[in-house]
Amino acid sequence: MTTRKSSERPGRDRGQGRDKRADGKRRSAPGGAYKAGDRKPGFKKAGPKPAAGPKPAAGPKPAAVRQAGEGSDRGERIAKVMARAGLCSRRDAETWIENGRVQLNGKPLTTPAVTVTASDKVLVDGEPLPMRERTRLWLYHKPRGLVTTNKDPEGRPTVFDRLPDDLPRVLTVGRLDINTEGLLLLTNDGGLARVLELPATGWLRRYRVRAFGKVTQADLDGLKDGVAIDGVLYGAIEATLDKEQGDNVWMTVGLREGKNREVKRVLEHLGLTVNRLIRLSYGPFQLMDLPEKSVREIRGRVLRDQLGEALAEEAGADFDAPIFHTPKQETEKKPAGAKRGGRPGDKRDGPQGKWLTAREGQGETDRRKAAKADRAERKQERGKGPGKRADKGPGQGPRKNSGPRQEKVSPRSRFRLTSEPKPRKDFGEERRSPPQRRIWGEDGLVEDKQQQSRTDRDKDDRRGPPKGGRGPRRGDRS
Repeated sequence: MTTRKSSERPGRDRGQGRDKRADGKRRSAPGGAYKAGDRKPGFKKAGPKPAAGPKPAAGPKPAAVRQAGEGSDRGERIAKVMARAGLCSRRDAETWIENGRVQLNGKPLTTPAVTVTASDKVLVDGEPLPMRERTRLWLYHKPRGLVTTNKDPEGRPTVFDRLPDDLPRVLTVGRLDINTEGLLLLTNDGGLARVLELPATGWLRRYRVRAFGKVTQADLDGLKDGVAIDGVLYGAIEATLDKEQGDNVWMTVGLREGKNREVKRVLEHLGLTVNRLIRLSYGPFQLMDLPEKSVREIRGRVLRDQLGEALAEEAGADFDAPIFHTPKQETEKKPAGAKRGGRPGDKRDGPQGKWLTAREGQGETDRRKAAKADRAERKQERGKGPGKRADKGPGQGPRKNSGPRQEKVSPRSRFRLTSEPKPRKDFGEERRSPPQRRIWGEDGLVEDKQQQSRTDRDKDDRRGPPKGGRGPRRGDRS
């Protein structure tokens, strides 16, 4: 890019715009004290300009210039590098350096005010720093009664005491009070945590609030322009009155700054006392149906898309590094029948609740009937006791379905005015002979002498062929 000199005005040549009048006709000074060619008293003619010497060495550039010029080789503070590697926090890293536990390029460090690059060799307790892990983010449903801090001087339980053991060293994005519950973001990247909790990022934090007192929607609409309380200016707040329940009101509050106890102080300014506070969302990440005390990781592609290029570059997120801490795989739960050692035929070995074809359904039904008959037979044998079982030959003993049997009754038949089911007649029982039939003959109305023979022939047809083989067909000659 070329620049113009300040002495040259654009659009005009040299000499353009000068007074074209002669020297004698030029306007003189007031009072005519000076003439053309005269100089003012005390004027000294400037001497020749000194020769141009070498320019002095430039001083140190500002930090912004150094970062822009060096690019990715500008390095980072040693405490930040140690914290990003997952060894400790930045404050603990400074303590380790003061205790002489950290070495840089073979020399022990005495101050944390040191910037290191990828070419430097850092040892902690004689061991090199682990590789940097991929930037990751988790959703955590924080319950009430936990403090959002690493170490509580009062000995109260903290969030980090309740996290699963398979998680790496993580940081919280912002904080929640001890009595506040809901969504809390966790990450293993300190730069990402710092960027997400800045008010300049502008991510909306939405809360579900229950408060004691009375308020109107008009009072809540007054918070859209912000409010100043005790000299503290709070930004715009979106508040909606959901319902009134007894002496309490339920509201949905959204804010973008997230100052300390902002929701409680602003609602106290309206005469309300907050008795329950639940964070529902933080930017694009929602609490949804995440159970209490549970952790859910956001996939890398989703995290990259939600952050965008600008936030990811500002936070220094690394989505190409490997993952070293993976969650434990959950073991498959065995079905209840397998734990009790169920007998074959009690439970299907295949998946439950699938569609079956007609052939598969018929086979399944036959298999269940056979298993049921097998269980009934074993139960009958156990009821006889030892030594009472007799060897049954073929054709010996009572039939399986012998004895009086009752007709099957539908469960809905109890709603009808029907009689009790009657026992079904056995096939071996003698049936009553039909009444004698009379036919017309030559002598008038006479008895049918062929009725008995036709009846016996019909019985033989219904009874079927003998067991030894197929009987003669009708019309066959013996």
